[in-house]
Amino acid sequence: MSLKGKRIHPRLISACVIAVGLLTIPALLGQQQGPASERLRAMALEQSGQNAEAEQAWIDITKADPQNPEAFAHLGLLEARQEHYDKAIDYYRKAAAINPDQPGLQTNLGLALFKAAQFPDAIRSFTTELKKHPGDPRLTILLGMAHYGMKDYLVAIPYLQRVAEQDPQNVALRMTLARSCFWSKQYQCVLNACKEILALQADSADANLLAGEALDQRGDKLGAAKSLRAGIDANPTQPQLHFGLGYLLWTESKWPQAANEFQLELQSHPDHLKARIYLADSWVQLGQFEKALPELEKLANANPSESLVHLDLGVLYAHSGRNDDAIRELRLAEQYDPEDTEFHTRIARVYQSVGKRDDANAELETARTLPRRHASLGEVIDSIESPAP
Repeated sequence: MSLKGKRIHPRLISACVIAVGLLTIPALLGQQQGPASERLRAMALEQSGQNAEAEQAWIDITKADPQNPEAFAHLGLLEARQEHYDKAIDYYRKAAAINPDQPGLQTNLGLALFKAAQFPDAIRSFTTELKKHPGDPRLTILLGMAHYGMKDYLVAIPYLQRVAEQDPQNVALRMTLARSCFWSKQYQCVLNACKEILALQADSADANLLAGEALDQRGDKLGAAKSLRAGIDANPTQPQLHFGLGYLLWTESKWPQAANEFQLELQSHPDHLKARIYLADSWVQLGQFEKALPELEKLANANPSESLVHLDLGVLYAHSGRNDDAIRELRLAEQYDPEDTEFHTRIARVYQSVGKRDDANAELETARTLPRRHASLGEVIDSIESPAP
């Protein structure tokens, strides 16, 4: 783990709060040529919140003096305050074309580009300003967030770490850093950031969940489960915690315990699709076929591309002698997830039960050549939070 089509990833939204307020900061503009009274009137209207009147006043100044960069910069600021970022960008660029070194202009242009998800151009503006003001924490965090927005997580990390060192109480910043570390597979960095978050906010279920994902990636399932349980203790209704613990138990074939966690997730989040799917599969594994069948048929109708649903239906149809239906579902399961070793093994068993030995042997041979693994906890949760378009 949105941007997808250059839109901002959902996990970026909370981190953007760090930068939003900066859009109201005007450029530090010097005196410009032109009638002082008109300029002062425009400034007064802007400062009193009379945006429409201020805009017209600055427009009048640009008509009288088309080479006045201050007027274009203030028009950009007024548009940015109204979240008209494309218009703001146009005005800022007009100002920059006249005087690219105008104090604060590149920062405000970068902010408008950032909010419009035009991250490469935002990075250029912020970099230009950072050269003038080395170590500026505001520009440093904006550069980190812009790289984060582009999903250049490894590049974002040093910027975010630098600012985190300067702002030791900032939990939101550390969570963004932790996620950047996770998506760039720097799992010790994730754990370090989550430890700092939990020291500041002991009941952070988000930090416990992300730490659990990182520990699972490192193969520490006991540590991952412990972290998820700590998150549940802090906030039992936090999305994904019961599901994540259930999934870890499911990968260890602990079907009753897994089913219980999936049910707890559904109590708080009844529309959680993956929890419904893995709960139904747990029922199949426990031999509770009558309970599983109607749920799986509903899931298949509503979500036809879920391979585990088709696999389980194949198992149930084969068990009840509906061999043609079983084969159809098994082929769908294989079509949607051809790389899952477990699926091929279970498909082979069903083929054996319906007398298709050659097909069973082919599935077992395919399973033998594939690496044995379940999707990681992080992969499953990311597929929930960022579903494919």
